[in-house]
Formats: sequence, C-alpha cells, structure tokens
Amino acid sequence: MDIKQEVRMHGSGTFVLEKANGEFEVHVKDNIIVDVGFDLICDCIGKATGRPNVVSHIALGTGTTAAAAVQTSLVNELSRLPATYAHAAGTKVFTMTATFIEGVATGAITEAGVLNAASGGTLLDRVVFPVINKGADDKLTATFTFTLT
Repeated sequence: MDIKQEVRMHGSGTFVLEKANGEFEVHVKDNIIVDVGFDLICDCIGKATGRPNVVSHIALGTGTTAAAAVQTSLVNELSRLPATYAHAAGTKVFTMTATFIEGVATGAITEAGVLNAASGGTLLDRVVFPVINKGADDKLTATFTFTLT
C-alpha cells in the first residue's frame, strides 16, 4: 500500500483598526512562511537540544518591499508585542493575536510578521499590504491564522 501524505501550512493576517471615532477597518491578506520560518518549524519539531523559542510576538512595520522567502526580518519594524497563541485540540489551525493600543505603532503600517523573541529572533512569516494609517488614538489588532493541511 502506497501512502502519500503532504503537510502544507497556509498563513493569513487579519488587521482590525479601531479608530478613535468608533469606526472600524478590516484588512485581510495572505502571508508567506519565510525560509528561516520553515527552519524554525523543523527545529521545533525535531531538534533534541537547543530548540528555538516558540513563536511569541507580532511585529508591525512600515516597509513596502515585497514579501520574499529569503527575508529574515521586517524591512522597517515599528513595534513588536507579545502575542496570544490559541489552538483547539483536534484542529489544524492556530492563531497568534496582539493588540497595538493607542500610542503604540502609530503610523502608516504596511508590513507585519510573527517572530519568536521580543527583539531579534527568528521570523516565521511576513506579509505586506496596502497602508493602514494608525493614528495615535487608534487601536490595531493583528491576528495571524495558520492552517495546516
């Protein structure tokens, strides 16, 4: 019996901007898992000693360079926050979420990614999107959804 099984991982970012006046904007964009992100996944699964830290932070930035597999960081990181991990047992989906409150990551946001450290660290994925103008009184919630198939 020939059994063929492939594992694929798809990521997407959802960015909800809550403006000071109560209006909302929702932006959704697929991201790419970068080469060092695949290395991170492999090392987390199989490395017996010296395993890397788990993905734990979301970063926002203002870089506009297209996302590419060879990237190891955001192009112009503006802010990074700890993210909340969520996964329901028996499913093939997990999320990472962080809310950038008023006064944090203010500016023309155009890129985001998930990393495994508060600074530096390893980039799992990166996404570039049309500008989200986050004012000083606005909140932006970034949720990355990863689906394994």
